[in-house]
This record gives sequence, C-alpha cells and structure tokens, in this order.
Amino acid sequence: MTLSKIARSVGDSPTLKLNATASALKAKGEPVIHLGGGEPEGKAPPEAIESAINLLGTGEVRYTPAAGIPALRKAIADFTEQHYGQAVTTDQVIASAGAKQAIMVCLQAIIDPNDEVIFPAPYWVSYPDMVKLVGGIPVVVRPPAGTFQPRIGDIERLISPATKAIIINSPNNPSGTMYSPEFVAELVGLCQRRDLYLVSDDIYHGLVFDGKRPANCLAFSSRPLERSKLVLINGVSKQYAMTGFRIGWAVAHKELIGAMANIQAHQTSGPSIVGQQASLAALRGDQSTRDNLCQVLERHRDLLVEKLSGIEGITYAVPEGTFYCFPDFSAYDPSSDRLARFLLEKVKVVTVPGSGFGMDGHLRISFCGSMQGIEEGVERIRWALDPDAPGEITVGKTRLVKDW
Repeated sequence: MTLSKIARSVGDSPTLKLNATASALKAKGEPVIHLGGGEPEGKAPPEAIESAINLLGTGEVRYTPAAGIPALRKAIADFTEQHYGQAVTTDQVIASAGAKQAIMVCLQAIIDPNDEVIFPAPYWVSYPDMVKLVGGIPVVVRPPAGTFQPRIGDIERLISPATKAIIINSPNNPSGTMYSPEFVAELVGLCQRRDLYLVSDDIYHGLVFDGKRPANCLAFSSRPLERSKLVLINGVSKQYAMTGFRIGWAVAHKELIGAMANIQAHQTSGPSIVGQQASLAALRGDQSTRDNLCQVLERHRDLLVEKLSGIEGITYAVPEGTFYCFPDFSAYDPSSDRLARFLLEKVKVVTVPGSGFGMDGHLRISFCGSMQGIEEGVERIRWALDPDAPGEITVGKTRLVKDW
C-alpha cells in the first residue's frame, strides 16, 4: 500500500494510545490505575445535559452554519469579553469540533508548505504532527534545565525567514506550569514586531489553582484583536468536563475566522448541533459546576504532590493549573517510554512518557481521577522504583514481591 508523505510522517497519539491500552486491560479485569488520563471525572453541567436532551427530543438534529450557530458564537464572544477583558464580535468567533479542530483549521489557514511554527517544550503531543499535517515544519524551543518556563531570547534565536507562527499553551499540558506575565507580555510584543501569528492555546485557562489567574495575551497587545495576528483557542472540554461533546473555538481577526470557516465547511460542514446546544447552555448557565471542578482538582493536586514528595530521586514543579504534573524520573531511567512500560507491566499503573511531550525522562501524571486512584497509583510507583519502599505490595488481589 502506498501512503502519502504526510501520512508517513505522522504518528499515533501517545495519549489516546495509552487510553486504549488502559481500557483494554480493565476490560480483562486487570487492576489498572490510570494516571495518564486527559479528561476530568466530573460531570457535565446539568443544564448542558438537559439542553442536549431537549434538542434530541424534538428530532430536529440538523446541519448548522460552518462556523457555529449564532447564539453559541455570541456566548463565546461574551465569554471572551468577561475573561479576557476585550469585546469581540461574532464574526471574530468560530466554533469547531473541539479545540483540536480549531487549532488545525487555524494552521491550515495560515501555514504554507515549509513554513515554520515554533512552540516551547514541553508541548502538547499533537502540536508537531498538526504542523506536519499542514506541510509545515515544527521548531521546538527548549527551556532552561530544571524549569518549564521558556525564555524570549531562546525563541527569538529560532525565528527565521520561514517562521510564520508561535504556539503557546498556558496553563501547560503536560507540566501544569503557567507562563509568567512578563514572558507573555514580551512574547506578544515580539510577535507584533516580527509580524508573526501567536496562537494561544488556553484550553486549561479555567482550571487554575491557588487564587491565581493565567496571563492573558490579549491584555498585553497594543492592538485590538481586529488588527492583530493573535488567535485565542478555548473550549468546554476541560473546564466544563465536556470532552465528549467536542466543542472548542477560536477567536481572532474576522478575515482569518472567515478563512477558517471556509476550510471547516469542507471538512465537517460544521460542529454537531447537539454539542453546540449543550455548550451554549454551559456557557450561559450556572458556573458553579465549573468552579467546583477547579476546587476538586486543586485538592487532588495537593494530594498528588504530597505523595510524590515521598519518592526519593524525583523532582517536580507544583502544578499551577490543568490536571497534570510532569515529574523528572530520569534518576531511575532516562527513557520515559521504557519506564512507562515497566510501571504498566509491574504494577499496572498507566503514565504518559515525557518523550511525546519533547522532554524524555519525565512522566506525565494526571490527577483528574479519584483520590483513591492517585494515592494508590503513586504508592505503586514508589514501591516499584524507590529502594527504600517496602518489599511487598498488593496490586488488586495479587501480592507482589520485588524481584528486580
């Protein structure tokens, strides 16, 4: 079989592959603890569920405009004004089948073959392949050792005549780090001076801890959105626990949004009306579900950090947002793929190798599951790795004794 160059250049998603592995093991009755998950266990807002049910009850489940129904685009515009402090119009908004599609159609609208797209490591696993899918060249900027905060000087040195865009994700998947306001302000200024697109992937911006607020790219722009190359990406998946509804969005210059809508029209014809109606209800409804989810995740973060502190030899940054932590396990094994396989085989704990995020030696550990799962999962990891851990442990109904 002959495949295209693009098909041959793109691999599978490490996170989705691990989800499938964990599901298959659980189906066999294995005592798997999934610390690699990318979706919160919380329930979608009741009004979102009710809205979807009401629509389905009518039987009128039809096509929508390619960029989304007007009511949802207005709700997204209002959300943007509330959380970003700048009024936008509905023609500056597109609703897509998840934030991932919003990013993809954005890249398709701005990237030509061999254009370069810069993003900091650690990065979301899909960024390199998404850039390749549009014929672009991914360019990774590495942070200083022992930190997840990129430096403006390092980014600027990587800018070439082929550079078209920079992508940032803060709060960051996989590290939970928030980029500093000083960095974000400098980056916005750099992109404006060099006439580059800045794509701000803000999908976790509603899941921030310790009373902090994420730095807002729009607040540091000397130009209104309608005269800038700033693209804001967001959605309901994470902050409203609505991953399966597949609604994300982009907010940008209306000319870019129009081009994205044209592309999207030829891909999917537009996002699902059921997902749009549910998302509209979530954005317009009581925000207590969203707030409660953030509070629950903060408590889970605290438990995870407490348990990780008991493992000798690892280092980590306390997550400021998201529901991920990204400890450095390289003292035990510099190959995160090998270490993740070891933990899955020996103690039935799923983690995500840091290699997929551009930083080998690390493991992404999620704290969006249950408190019991976090506690037992990290205890299994400690037992498997830490020489000072007890010699025996029970995994499911099996008593294990160290033989390695």
